[in-house]
Amino acid sequence: MKDKRCCWTRGKVIGGSSVLNTMLYIRGNRRDFDQWAQFGNPGWSYEEILPYFRKSEDQRNPYLARNKRYHGTGGLWTVQDAPYNTPIGPAFLQAGEEMGYDIVDVNGEQQTGFGFYQFNMRRGSRSSTAKSFLRPARLRANLHVALFSHVTKVMTDPLTKRATGVQFIRDGQLQNVYATREVILAAGAIGTPHLMMLSGIGHGEELNRVGIPLVQHLPGVGQNLQDHIAVGGIAFLIDYPISIVMKRMVNINTALRYAITEDGPLTSSIGLEAVAFINTKYANSSDDWPDMNFMMTSASVMSDGGTQVKTAHGLTDEFYQEVFGEVTNRDVFGVFPMMLRPKSRGYIKLASKNPLRYPLLYHNYLTHPDDVNVLREGVKAAVAIGETQAMKRFGARFWNKPLPNCKHLTLFTDEYWNCFIRQYTMTIYHMSGTAKMGPPSDPYAVVDPQLRVYGVPGLRVIDASIMPAITNGNIHAPVVMIAEKGADLIKQLWLTPSTQYRSKRSTDFATNATVTEAVHQYPLPSS
Repeated sequence: MKDKRCCWTRGKVIGGSSVLNTMLYIRGNRRDFDQWAQFGNPGWSYEEILPYFRKSEDQRNPYLARNKRYHGTGGLWTVQDAPYNTPIGPAFLQAGEEMGYDIVDVNGEQQTGFGFYQFNMRRGSRSSTAKSFLRPARLRANLHVALFSHVTKVMTDPLTKRATGVQFIRDGQLQNVYATREVILAAGAIGTPHLMMLSGIGHGEELNRVGIPLVQHLPGVGQNLQDHIAVGGIAFLIDYPISIVMKRMVNINTALRYAITEDGPLTSSIGLEAVAFINTKYANSSDDWPDMNFMMTSASVMSDGGTQVKTAHGLTDEFYQEVFGEVTNRDVFGVFPMMLRPKSRGYIKLASKNPLRYPLLYHNYLTHPDDVNVLREGVKAAVAIGETQAMKRFGARFWNKPLPNCKHLTLFTDEYWNCFIRQYTMTIYHMSGTAKMGPPSDPYAVVDPQLRVYGVPGLRVIDASIMPAITNGNIHAPVVMIAEKGADLIKQLWLTPSTQYRSKRSTDFATNATVTEAVHQYPLPSS
């Protein structure tokens, strides 16, 4: 990879990373949230958070929408099937059946199996959180969005440690804005711990290292960094011109089809069509908690001629040309095996007390040997997909060009795949866990189950950083669920009695669950 580093992007735009992502709507697994509750976070079990998934959802697939227990309609966030699929998409599902898996709604009762992706799209276009949630509220008198602003710190009272507001730079001027009740941090798994440390909230020794006065010692700030990673380059050549090839896809006909009928290949999310959740030999196959995810695409790394995907993955020109140069712009399909529950943990540190400097990011990918083992078994299963009759109909054959650093190893052996994984594995941009939620007995907990920062009254965190453990799948849907629940927690505390001020949308969504737990301040975590 370029500079021997992974490429991490940020959603520094209105709508955050929902403006940049692949629009995949994956809630995660029931066991993920039950585990959160078992960690000491009451109110976060699957049955307790399921109503918040339904609350925001506007499911446009009538067959899925009939299942009222798992899906909602009428919410602000549109969820629909892909407007366009190639013949490769249904073939993926047939391949899954050949391999013994069920065809499932991955956001329903069972996650293990194969299914079509569900997308946050509306009429063929991206349904970002800005479009879905912010735009309808843009005329509210109590809403103001400060554009072209960079927050530099959370201000706190020197005596009580209470959060009083935020300091930010706009138009070259340092400005302050004050809060009468609470400051809400929603800067993401990188931005939130960065801001907290800049504000004197974090590990005392780390803050002293860069000369920041300590406000509250919380050693968990910036720790517990988790991310999903996937193996790249698992591609299969086919004999028919049916895949997503960039130079064939972008033309006046597809543009007109997109503009007039709101479908066609330009609505495709980089060729993502089907998803699978499977068990490797390291997972309990009798339990519906798979440890491997396949992102199955009607395209791959070489489908755009080395213009965009190569850059997104951070590949060098030399690597791309050696491995994929012979098959660039050819018809292919790809499978990206993604490990769901990594055991490796990273961390974030300050580069300096200058708020305009990027923090230091240490992902520590593959530092736990179990992660390599799980990915290796996932790669083997991904290669097996190309050997099914469903895919052989297209003339599927695995592109087995050895990677540069693995040429000395025999193809398809465990040693070769271990080498392959260490050379070409990339982020799926699911950074999370850096200000984790936990009970007071957890010394690395940063926020309590009400998402309030320990020891800093008036400061709450509502984003992916509060996840104690990453969820089974893409994290966009769980983050919106966290936001929906966080909004209710705020209203429970500040609107008294809470039900008197609730909108109809807030009270009607939870038909089989209640959100009336007592709100109280948890003590500081033990150190």
